[in-house]
Amino acid sequence: MTYRAHGRVVVVTGGGGGIGSAFAREVAARGATVVLVDLRSDAADAVAASLPGTGHGVVTGDLTSRTDVERVLSEIEERHGRIDVLVNSMGMTSAERFDERSVDSIDLELTVNLHAPLMLTRLAIPLLRAAPDPRVITVVSLGAIFPLGETPIYTASKFGLRGAMLSIALDLRDKGITLSSVLPSATDTRMLRQEALDGGNAFQFQDPPQTPERVARCMMSLLNRPRLEAYPRPSESWLVRAALLAPNLLPRAMPLFRGKGERGQARYLAELERRGLVTEDGRLVDGPQ
Repeated sequence: MTYRAHGRVVVVTGGGGGIGSAFAREVAARGATVVLVDLRSDAADAVAASLPGTGHGVVTGDLTSRTDVERVLSEIEERHGRIDVLVNSMGMTSAERFDERSVDSIDLELTVNLHAPLMLTRLAIPLLRAAPDPRVITVVSLGAIFPLGETPIYTASKFGLRGAMLSIALDLRDKGITLSSVLPSATDTRMLRQEALDGGNAFQFQDPPQTPERVARCMMSLLNRPRLEAYPRPSESWLVRAALLAPNLLPRAMPLFRGKGERGQARYLAELERRGLVTEDGRLVDGPQ
């Protein structure tokens, strides 16, 4: 069944980013009114201007701040009166190793990736209940299943987010609110490009990164056919879930994949240079999210 998006109010956090903007384009093309929420107003404004249809808007806010979250929701309520679909797609990662990074940076990453989407979802409940068929879609990560040694705080936040959204989905399903999560593997976004430049997790480059559009189509499938979780690349999900059946084997198994991942990462960095997204001195340039 195809989700009837026409006239629905769809709120997308991280709307100026790669996955958020790709989903915004998908759902706007089906007639939805999209509200992009992002800390970077310039990025969100550019996405909003590119969306098909009319009535789209941007609300700027820091979703790690309860005061900002309440203001953002108040603006959405004033403009639209409800939220039909809330999409949690904001996030961050860091390639700093656990034994070297500051405690403040750990706290920030957990706040952005775990606390912020939970706080927003909870405070958005009244606006969701004002909709006839309220939905919540959260962008988690395949890293919510498989431990990534180079990015343990990202892994921790995504493990927690996946578990929380599964639990909340079970709690709210009989209360009329449908929650789903998408678990993408490496996706060609600005965040991944920066991580690759910083020497982040090489395991995720076993295959070339997928496009944000592929993830967005998977998210649309959750609107068409609601379920707890979906994977843009199902074969990868089966691989990582099978690997965790025997977690004690990971220290011996990981080296078998490291070489392929490092070669894939090197190819990805070379591709970024060809696309003009990396400067000669190895810095990420302003460009597509």
